[in-house]
Amino acid sequence: MIWVLLIVAAVVAAYVFRVQLLSKVLGQPEERVRRQLNARKRK
Repeated sequence: MIWVLLIVAAVVAAYVFRVQLLSKVLGQPEERVRRQLNARKRK
């Protein structure tokens, strides 16, 4: 049961910090990642 809670907490944290995580993984500035994510929302 505790594993399920840990997985849920990890998914929530990854979603909350998605801009920072994506910028580190992709090597792009946070502002560029944020603009791309916002552009997808508008379409």
